[in-house]
Amino acid sequence: MKKVKIGTRGSQLALWQANYTKQQLASLGVASELIIIKTKGDRVQHLSFDKMEGKGFFTKEIEDALLRGEIDLAVHSMKDLPTASPKGLIITAVSYRENPADWLLIRPEAVAEDQLLKLKKDAVVGTSSARRKAQLLDFRKDIQLKDIRGNVTTRLKKLQARDFDAIAMAAAGISRLELDLSSFYVLKMNPKEFVPAPAQGVLAFQTAVDDLATRRILKNIHRPEVSAATNVERKVLKLLEGGCQMPLGVYCERDAIGNYHLWAAKADSWDSPVKRIQLSANTNHHLAEKAVETLAG
Repeated sequence: MKKVKIGTRGSQLALWQANYTKQQLASLGVASELIIIKTKGDRVQHLSFDKMEGKGFFTKEIEDALLRGEIDLAVHSMKDLPTASPKGLIITAVSYRENPADWLLIRPEAVAEDQLLKLKKDAVVGTSSARRKAQLLDFRKDIQLKDIRGNVTTRLKKLQARDFDAIAMAAAGISRLELDLSSFYVLKMNPKEFVPAPAQGVLAFQTAVDDLATRRILKNIHRPEVSAATNVERKVLKLLEGGCQMPLGVYCERDAIGNYHLWAAKADSWDSPVKRIQLSANTNHHLAEKAVETLAG
């Protein structure tokens, strides 16, 4: 059996994701190696994420390498992946779901126990996500929003350096890297109230459509129950024709008896009012369409 070439970005979190995949393959007796590829999102540091995410800024170069046959498998944060794969490529499998929530990391001196989100009045909060900006302002009109770029550890350093009173980040990256947050107050937001990006916390394993050997291997690590929920979340995004620059949060989960529950929060722009919906159904069939219809109503 050939050694599987895994394409990945070079950030600390991307390497964690790729090494996790390598371990999963090793458990099946499949050898693999990492091929690090720099994406436009890694090179361009002056644009905010709302101008970048969802347009392939963190995935295009890796997908190009896959199409050229230089790698066999691409590992992506699923929330960064456009909803349509390029011709010739397919998402063959998805991972387990890490905590899908967003966390607010607050410097101790900016904590106000009696305020919503535990933030002092006029706090400066760092995020470059239009979705997070819209929902933060929906809870607290007084806070000041400031763009922040860089990988997970870089952002924590900027918070430590007092560039911000707080920063909003995905729990998944922090949890996977097992970072020390002891110097901050951590507000763990409920994904049903502060709604995350579609497929947040999930890894997507992308291959060439005709690479049946690699696709057969990946079927052994695929999580169909995760896919059943993230397919709904990403379909809402696709039907709204939005990339991740759209201020849209969608979270779907399946309960113990098999019913699906969906929460969505959408704004027209980062500084527009947020519309929130909650739907339940005994199947995920047409749930995305119903969500889009309800958001438009």
